[in-house]
Amino acid sequence: MPLLEPVELVPPAQLGGVHFIAVGGSGMNGIASMFLDLGVPVSGSDRSDSAYLRGLAARGAGVHVGHRAEQLGDAQTVVASSAIREDNPELAEARRRGLRVLHRSAALGSLMLGRRGVAVAGTHGKTTTTAMVAGALVGAGLDPSYVIGGSFTGSKSGGHLGRGDVMVVEADESDGSFLQYPAEVAVVTNVDPDHLSNWGTAQAYADGFVRFATASAVRVLVVSADDPGAVELTATVRRHVEESGSGPEVVTFGQAVDADVRITGATFAGTGSSFRLGRGGVGGPLTLDVPGTYNVANAAAAYAVLTSLGVDDQTAREQLSTYAGTNRRFQLVGTVDGVRVFDDYAHHPTEVAHTLRAARTAVDGQPDGGRVVAVLQPHLYTRTRDLFRELADAASIADETVVMDVCGDREDPIPGITGALVADAVPAGTAHVTYEPDWDSAAPVVAGLARPGDLVVTLGCGDVTKVAPLIVDALAHRADRSVRTHGSAAPQADAPGPGDDEAAAADALGRHEAGEGSA
Repeated sequence: MPLLEPVELVPPAQLGGVHFIAVGGSGMNGIASMFLDLGVPVSGSDRSDSAYLRGLAARGAGVHVGHRAEQLGDAQTVVASSAIREDNPELAEARRRGLRVLHRSAALGSLMLGRRGVAVAGTHGKTTTTAMVAGALVGAGLDPSYVIGGSFTGSKSGGHLGRGDVMVVEADESDGSFLQYPAEVAVVTNVDPDHLSNWGTAQAYADGFVRFATASAVRVLVVSADDPGAVELTATVRRHVEESGSGPEVVTFGQAVDADVRITGATFAGTGSSFRLGRGGVGGPLTLDVPGTYNVANAAAAYAVLTSLGVDDQTAREQLSTYAGTNRRFQLVGTVDGVRVFDDYAHHPTEVAHTLRAARTAVDGQPDGGRVVAVLQPHLYTRTRDLFRELADAASIADETVVMDVCGDREDPIPGITGALVADAVPAGTAHVTYEPDWDSAAPVVAGLARPGDLVVTLGCGDVTKVAPLIVDALAHRADRSVRTHGSAAPQADAPGPGDDEAAAADALGRHEAGEGSA
């Protein structure tokens, strides 16, 4: 698809009634919620019913399941994402009527007008870092506005219109839409080539981040000191500042000895971590209840943003320590018969590797031991074609890997590009691999492989999220059958309530339709 170029932003009050195509996506839902808060008439549609749709309806929005031209009603502005095809009946009708059609990034950008914008970009970690910043600002009493490409665990929305002057947004680079946001603080967690079907080359992808970091509104660039792509970006931005005499203040974060916000003494146990953060001679310890080195880095990025916005060191660390996660980011779905089942949005090879290493930490040293069982659904035919070897290498970190078929989402199939390509490329002597192309068979296959002490994690931004609760159900059925056979009390599943499963499934399905970026 062609990359987007920024457009002139229109204040929300001038847009008239706004209709959102694929309003069930967590990010799009957050934008729609904020327009409602401003008193703008809102309507929208999505291909599937969800808690997000019902939440908007309860607040007065006109929502529809399915896409039909007549559902535009008297809307004057239509908002769509890059994933919406031109033959979508609502988009086609908007074009026919000559209505204003905005990309979701332009609708979000309009909400940022008059606010101190924080735009969080990067190939990985955007959602978590955005949520960490937003949550800490809320905890500090600053009531920020925010739009996250996911939702806080237990929440049904990724957006909030606050009374404070700061607005934090997740900035998606996949289609170039991150260039649209009028941000005072730009954050780059990492630069790892992705979405090359849009960008063309790794260099073009990297150049896009340079444009993002040096946009005229950017006052501060918060950027990783550890990620090679981000380090190269920092060098380029500093040359730009030196040559032009203007540009952002650069604040680096990471374990590198020259990082402005430095991570030291990191230790990991179970699904948590402890470490120290410091900036300019001030700092102290921080403990997180989410796993992995990547979340330590995300917290350091968030700390850099918070302190750049004037939040003091102690408050920043205290508030970050309360972070409880977002839906589909190493989210516990249930525990049955000693088997823990998690769900995670990871789909790029780097993300899959980070998540599986975190899972390894969560089982190593535990009293019941156990193995890591990965359930991987490759995402997009083009990404699978380009990165199947890297994805297979990441999958090899698990003890057992069940590879599902590709979730193509908005793409047409490519001959020969299936999940078998990934399964066959997993290095011999590493994970034991099962290729299961039948979606309905995935849960029972995984339940048959899992044993007490194991940690199961479903991986991907497709409908694999719906497999996780089915695995919990299959494990409970297996345990119950065993109890009936042997005559003892049945173990109970520690499964989430209906709303949690519903929100997780809605998040994935809505994001497919909305085509939002990864985290």
